Amino acid sequence: MIKLNVQNEFSRLRAVVLGAAKSNGPAPTLEEAYDPKSAKHIKAGTYPKNEDMVIEMDAVAAVFKKYDVTVYRPNQIEAYNQIFSRDIAFVIEDKFIKANILPDRAREIEAIQYVMDQIDPKNIVQFPDEVHVEGGDVMPYGDYIFVGTYYGEDYADYITARTNMHAVKALQELFPKKTVKPFNLRKSNTIAEDNALHLDCCFQPLGKGKCIIHENGFLYKEEFDWLVNYFGKANCFQIDKKEMYHMNSNIFSISEDVIISEKNFTRLNTWLRDQGFTVEEVPYFEISKQEGLLRCSTLPLIRD
Repeated sequence: MIKLNVQNEFSRLRAVVLGAAKSNGPAPTLEEAYDPKSAKHIKAGTYPKNEDMVIEMDAVAAVFKKYDVTVYRPNQIEAYNQIFSRDIAFVIEDKFIKANILPDRAREIEAIQYVMDQIDPKNIVQFPDEVHVEGGDVMPYGDYIFVGTYYGEDYADYITARTNMHAVKALQELFPKKTVKPFNLRKSNTIAEDNALHLDCCFQPLGKGKCIIHENGFLYKEEFDWLVNYFGKANCFQIDKKEMYHMNSNIFSISEDVIISEKNFTRLNTWLRDQGFTVEEVPYFEISKQEGLLRCSTLPLIRD
């Protein structure tokens, strides 16, 4: 049996589901795109190729092996995107919460059924249909659960709005001892630079009391200010619009001291090392073209 335990984003990782890219199928049509960044690369003819993404994911798997992390991969579904395992489920404490994901992506969860079969069924949670939630929007941190959402009445108009206020309420009921803190994110169906697809596209807590954050990803300045005050300005690495677009906040912590990051994130990686982190650099640029990066493609199951 897998004994789930995730209290935060950076305690020592022991087991993780890493997505897979072996059989993504052909580049989607524009009509099939779920986000503006993918659409941009479909139009430009620069949508990533399977073989390039496999190389990138293998580099992450090699880092996990180096740090003695147990890695589960989804069973292969032919011609189906299975890269972003964080979208389909997430773990908080000992609960495995299945996301109510876009209907077109429903088969992704079936591919990790063998993992769920090793989890105590009473710890597997499926929210009602009206609760929309994806793992990229949900971050446990001490007494808090930070949740990216969209408050607007036009929520249904945004394919990029993935987590609603029903999810905030459902998480509060599931974890009554935690404070579930929502953040209203900036959404755009058409301009990738103006779209915070998930909370981890504009914010991520790290070990040592640090975080990465992008102000324009938040619709309400007071919510951004709350986070900066909570962590302390000196502990916040503020990224600009271009760095958000390239997914600089979407890195992944193996432990309090070790972070996997994209090798092109020069400014960020320099800062991380200056703060005392070990940075394991990997190529992940091709995968980033689908508006997701390292946190999006990993689903932690056990952290010490």
